Amino acid sequence: MRLFLLFFFSFNFSLMAQDLPFSSIPEPPQDYTATNSIKRMIEGLGFRYYWATEDLKASDLNYRPSEEARNTLETIQHIYGLSTTILNAAENQASLRPAPKPTSNLKELRVATLDNLEKTAALFDQYADKELEELNIIFERGGRQSKFPLWNLINGPIADALYHTGQLVSFRRASGNPIAKGVNVFLGVKND
Repeated sequence: MRLFLLFFFSFNFSLMAQDLPFSSIPEPPQDYTATNSIKRMIEGLGFRYYWATEDLKASDLNYRPSEEARNTLETIQHIYGLSTTILNAAENQASLRPAPKPTSNLKELRVATLDNLEKTAALFDQYADKELEELNIIFERGGRQSKFPLWNLINGPIADALYHTGQLVSFRRASGNPIAKGVNVFLGVKND
């Protein structure tokens, strides 16, 4: 029985690890629309983030390129906050400022960030282009809200998250743990 339970939990853990979204990018849509374009940007971000955060070690998380720079873990926490803002914009919900402090648990951060991006991509898959005009990036600070058009999502949180994901790749390389061989960001697949 004990061997069965060990196998069962190992098998389930293995399945859970494989269930994370964005180990590859889905096939592209057939048509070019505003919603499909934003969705594809989210999928590209998810793919890059997935591989930038795969198999990080404690030494990677502590890596800091300079005294005043964020370390890798702090950068991952920042990307999580950006993913929350991206999801909130897709749901037309406010993002609180200052944002609540995220966990420092890598597994939880990674799962939550990838889940946020997956939910966001699914929402954009459901929207018609005309509905995008109804969406805003909303920040709430001290009970007051500031609204910005969805355009700012592209040059704001999405671009920022891509930028910081690139930093993770660079930090990993500098700390001696480069991303897995075969990750092809152009095609959105990992070749074995």
